[in-house]
Amino acid sequence: MTDATTSLSPQDGALHRQAVNSPARVLFASLVGTTIEFFDFYVYATAAVIIFPHLFFPAADPTSAMLQSLATFSIAFFARPLGAVIFGHFGDRIGRKATLVAALMTMGISTVVIGLLPTYSTIGVVAPLLLALCRFGQGLGLGGAWGGAV
Repeated sequence: MTDATTSLSPQDGALHRQAVNSPARVLFASLVGTTIEFFDFYVYATAAVIIFPHLFFPAADPTSAMLQSLATFSIAFFARPLGAVIFGHFGDRIGRKATLVAALMTMGISTVVIGLLPTYSTIGVVAPLLLALCRFGQGLGLGGAWGGAV
């Protein structure tokens, strides 16, 4: 009876070594994913100051609308540690690659949904609530990608 490790040919061993991700490749993939997510994060900051007060909040008081818009920006800062804990837990259980993809998808889907949200004039107070929920999703995704990348 032969052992499975002794029956491998040199070509099989080379294929096995190529399948394992090198630290440089993992670092590059994490860098790209985190860069994309931080870009989304800062684009939201710009939109929260310029566009969102006019779209998602009552126009009666511009200062109040600006402060409410900036409050939605801050929601992601509270969600980031939670995202790191959640995605870190699942990263230990099912693997970092799968959780990195899930974190990127969470951030991407939240960003796309923000772009598709109806405005305050269309659905009223539900618009800022949905915006806050999407922003929470962005924070979860960023925290998960950052925690997994580190």
